[in-house]
Amino acid sequence: MITSMTGFGLSTFSDENSAVTVEVKSLNSKFQDFSLRLPKILGDMELEWRNLLGEKLERGKVSFVVEYAKQGKADIKQSYNRELFVAYYNELKKLADVVIAPSYDQIFQLALNSPDVIQSNGREELAPSEKEKIRKAVLEAIDKCNQFRLDEGKTLGEKIETNIKSILEMLGEVEKLYPARVEKIRARLKNGVSEFLNSEAIDKNRLEQEIIFYIEKLDINEERVRLKSHLDYFLSVMKSKESNGKKLGFISQEIGREINTIGSKANDADMQKLVVVMKEELEKIKEQLNNVL
Repeated sequence: MITSMTGFGLSTFSDENSAVTVEVKSLNSKFQDFSLRLPKILGDMELEWRNLLGEKLERGKVSFVVEYAKQGKADIKQSYNRELFVAYYNELKKLADVVIAPSYDQIFQLALNSPDVIQSNGREELAPSEKEKIRKAVLEAIDKCNQFRLDEGKTLGEKIETNIKSILEMLGEVEKLYPARVEKIRARLKNGVSEFLNSEAIDKNRLEQEIIFYIEKLDINEERVRLKSHLDYFLSVMKSKESNGKKLGFISQEIGREINTIGSKANDADMQKLVVVMKEELEKIKEQLNNVL
């Protein structure tokens, strides 16, 4: 099963008390990279959500945004020390009278901003029931993001499987060309040597041995077998229960090595063309694997 690292999930909730919006976006990354944006009132839940994202989304560059707004009757967030305000105001008024100030317009603001007149009602906290509503919205957004990843992964898997099958087809064509290729090399060597040396002076047994040795050096039978094995293993890992992009990446490297070796040993124009097509298909696979979880 292939799972993409690209995903998106959105969850919204509102009632008479509050409105919540949770957005989760993920992109491909080699590591866990989480960016959280939360309102101040939800700051104490950040660690909980980081752990949850790590558990549910595993890997990728993830943007997590929570918006929270209270609805209904507004609460006063601060109180005022009336006695202290009056004391400051009267004292400032006396000073104004001493210097015969033309008006008392600025005294009210000065008294209001004096130390300890404005008092906070303490750190605002959400009720447990409100936090539970937000948790449900967060889980829903993450689940939607994961479903998006699965749907995207299905599309990726179909593309990659097509590329693998194309490489298998090209390998089949290589196997068809293999017997004729050996005879071509044998004939080319014989003709080349015959033209270079006097045919009467040639030790035919020695020449045959040298040709066999040369052909064995160009033999690609082992590479063909290993390449077929790697391709089958790749498809097997793709269809396993867990998505494993890194493992598929390692297998693709082994596939590339065998294709390159076949190309270097081919010594045949038609076979080289097939190798080029296999390399193109493998590059498409590697590009797609960058986005696989």
